[in-house]
Amino acid sequence: MTLPTYHPSDDPGPNFAGLARQYGLMPLAPESPVDARLAITHGTTVVAVRYADGVIMAGDRRATAGNLISHHGIKKVFEADNHSGVAIAGAAGPAIEMVKLFQLQLEHYEKVEGDSLSLEGKANQLGQMVRGNLPAAMQGLAVVPLFAGFDRRREVGRLFQYDITGGRYEETDYATSGSGSLHAGTVIKLGFADAMTRDDAIDLAVESLWQAADEDSATGGPDPIRRIFPTVASITTDGFVELAETEISERFDGLIERMLERRPDRPGGEI
Repeated sequence: MTLPTYHPSDDPGPNFAGLARQYGLMPLAPESPVDARLAITHGTTVVAVRYADGVIMAGDRRATAGNLISHHGIKKVFEADNHSGVAIAGAAGPAIEMVKLFQLQLEHYEKVEGDSLSLEGKANQLGQMVRGNLPAAMQGLAVVPLFAGFDRRREVGRLFQYDITGGRYEETDYATSGSGSLHAGTVIKLGFADAMTRDDAIDLAVESLWQAADEDSATGGPDPIRRIFPTVASITTDGFVELAETEISERFDGLIERMLERRPDRPGGEI
């Protein structure tokens, strides 16, 4: 085999990609996003609501792949550390991997420094991770999380939302993300009040997911047969606490009763 020779002007040097291009060996760039060619699982609607003692985070349990329901019970609300949480929307695989790495980074920082990172620092760190996913997002594998926590320095609950470029935006009252976020956000916007109680904030988050599921096929409502209900968690000075399934089930029972009281004469039992 004879090694190729080059004129000095044609020598690619140490650039192997340049050499491959000269010989036409570079693979063709994909002509469509990855999620248009593969059945990628996506998570959908998540919400965060500030109340008097902290923040409520909630997310439905449905995951979709195109027009198919790929999972009925996926979890979308996670504890980041003792006083903060992350809710995911977007491509489920990269999103869950991002959450696990985020949890590890916060734990590592606390062990090395002997103290937890500030809530602002946590929000910034998550923004950098979302920014690092931008190349994948441009191929349809976007991750758009919500981040919330109890700021022990300010003694108040705070919440943040992001865009696919890693832009981090603090919201004062509530935040939503995912395919049903428009409908869920409208419900919360109409029902939000300053200094709400924990019960009021949970009921509002639960109703927002119910209404989103009613309008958005990618958002899942409560499934009493499989005993699958949205994940709801509170974050206060006492830490991150995920609500028991029995309490969430009772909240939906109360919501149905209230909705029937509002519309007692609907034909065919329509709510």
